[in-house]
Amino acid sequence: MKDIAIIGAGAIGSALGALLSRAGYQVSLIGRPAQVEAIRRDGLRVDGARGAFTVRVAAAQALDFRPELALLTVKTQDVVDAVQANRDFLVGVPLVSFQNGVRSDELLAGVLSPRQLLSAVVNIHATYLDPGTVTLLYPGPVVIGRPFGRNDAQTEAVAAVLRAAVPTSVSDDIRGVHWLKLIVNLNNAFPALCNATFHRIYADPALRLLAVQVMLEGLRVAKRAGIRLRSLPDTPAALIYLMQWLPLRLAARLAAAKARRFESRWPLLGSTLQSLRRHRPTEIDYLNGEVLRLGQELGVATPLNAVLVEMVHESERSARFHAVEALDAAIRARLDALRAR
Repeated sequence: MKDIAIIGAGAIGSALGALLSRAGYQVSLIGRPAQVEAIRRDGLRVDGARGAFTVRVAAAQALDFRPELALLTVKTQDVVDAVQANRDFLVGVPLVSFQNGVRSDELLAGVLSPRQLLSAVVNIHATYLDPGTVTLLYPGPVVIGRPFGRNDAQTEAVAAVLRAAVPTSVSDDIRGVHWLKLIVNLNNAFPALCNATFHRIYADPALRLLAVQVMLEGLRVAKRAGIRLRSLPDTPAALIYLMQWLPLRLAARLAAAKARRFESRWPLLGSTLQSLRRHRPTEIDYLNGEVLRLGQELGVATPLNAVLVEMVHESERSARFHAVEALDAAIRARLDALRAR
């Protein structure tokens, strides 16, 4: 598997592409016109935790060859269109989905054979705001597994390829790992709403209380659905379960302490804020919206997730942000209005 196509040349796709290229793989990035043009002209420039370097990789707006391995790193809302646009070159090719949320594998199974699909849960922190440049903040672990059927020799072979770029392990319950990451990612909405870093959010006592409350709503939905969370290498499932038993302020301090582990001189923005800064649709409907949808089906109240979905969509339409110090009051006013309906 030396010839790798990465469909989605945003933050994660570009970071993986750069690291795999530097490890000796033939990488082709499939992306939007501005990104493709910049990479063709100047190469892909990388800075951050692995140092500053530039790689020369192939870049195009669509596949024109059949790769040995495909990595799909677009947002969930773009999964079906991206695969259909390149389907002629993907049939039968092992394809790894790299989306946040829990829906992409189901969507992909409607377009490609489930037998060729693998699924990845990613804890790489990277920032892509300007064409041709990506900042790698944290080259964290990746967990992969078969979303349909059992892991096999091909799963291990793909894991070996990814280990050339980032630490990679294999899980026999990739759905449970996805759900753990989903619950953590429910907090992406807060920096998105006020154009701030995660570190600024967790430094605010009121906002870190809300950060725990939104995760607890997600945990209640997962429990009602009979979903068992499975650990990421740097996020034990036991830590998420522990939060439901701790006093809220203590749980908030614990969450803030974990967030401080990722502090660096590069700002940690989150994928939702990056989408807003690039004036692109966010994946909020597949993060907090997923918890809202399933909660409604199961009769579990998720008012905070409902408010965050509504507010992020408003930010998409208006391109306006809240002040950090005013966000708690704005959210709580929405919650009061929701309860009064």
